[in-house]
Amino acid sequence: MNVQDLENYESDLELQLFREYRDVVSLFTYVVETERRFYLANQVDLQVRSAGGEVFYELRLADVWVWDIYRSNRFVRSVRVVTFKDVNIEELTKQDISLP
Repeated sequence: MNVQDLENYESDLELQLFREYRDVVSLFTYVVETERRFYLANQVDLQVRSAGGEVFYELRLADVWVWDIYRSNRFVRSVRVVTFKDVNIEELTKQDISLP
């Protein structure tokens, strides 16, 4: 396998991941971004904690989809993240369903 083959393989994985994201995003209520991952979730609990003068964030997610091309199963029941970095949480707007 040469460098071009590897780049093509990773590009294909990224395209597949984007297509999966597009198919599942409507199933979720929140978009959550941390410094390491991007998540879709239906329940989010963010707690600000401190220890030894340092502030950190504890994030608990339930009913989650994880943006990661190397995971075989991106659907996860629950996720716990502890971070000293920023956390971005956005509530998705649900499109009105119109039936023909």
